[in-house]
Amino acid sequence: MTTLFIADLHLQQDTPELTRAFLNYLEYRARDAHALYIMGDLFESWIGDDAIGEFEQQVIDALRRFSDGDRHLYVMHGNRDFLLGERFAELTGAVLIDDPAIIAIDKDVPALLMHGDSLCTQDGEYMQFRAMTRDSQWQQQTLALPIEQRRQLADRMREGSGSANGDKSDDIMDVSQEAVEEIMQQCHVRTLIHGHTHRPDVHEFRLNDDEVARRYVLGDWHHERDEGWEVRLDGMTLTLEHFSLSELPHH
Repeated sequence: MTTLFIADLHLQQDTPELTRAFLNYLEYRARDAHALYIMGDLFESWIGDDAIGEFEQQVIDALRRFSDGDRHLYVMHGNRDFLLGERFAELTGAVLIDDPAIIAIDKDVPALLMHGDSLCTQDGEYMQFRAMTRDSQWQQQTLALPIEQRRQLADRMREGSGSANGDKSDDIMDVSQEAVEEIMQQCHVRTLIHGHTHRPDVHEFRLNDDEVARRYVLGDWHHERDEGWEVRLDGMTLTLEHFSLSELPHH
């Protein structure tokens, strides 16, 4: 059985080519998967389950077709779509999972799944922003705002994020190795899969001085670069795979 992990698609109405590529991915490349984990930032922004337009409905319908095909669909919040709620889960047939979450690669081999932004502990400004936006009271107050006001807030937050990140070094915006090792030890795992940083790679290092650990970092999907990324679990073998979005079969 094959399990797939993807993250950081950042789907939005202004990038229809990327949305079509994702729909083709679900229809063809992911068709034979037993389970699909979407580990944050499926959408560039999500202002609430009550603000579903034609674009969002198109993605929801595709996810529903996927989950209706006797496949498991799991969705984790990212730093862009942290307001995805139970209505979205109901419409898509997805299960919303915690960040972090532990799954079994095999009955005796656990793996840790994270979006990845909580590991960027060197970026104090972002960690404060994250704490605010993940606070349930802040989310309730935000969801109580009129939809147009929420849309304007999301636009301001994206602009502010882009501006702030332009002044930060690459190291600050990457995950902290210390934070990685700390949570892997706490969770008693030797395998971590995450996204967020847009720096696809497989990092191998020693945990507790003698145990080999691996950190699989998912890349983002990008239409102009014509690339998508997934981590694929076949049996007990994990691989980070890169593929061309334009070469996906079209339905």
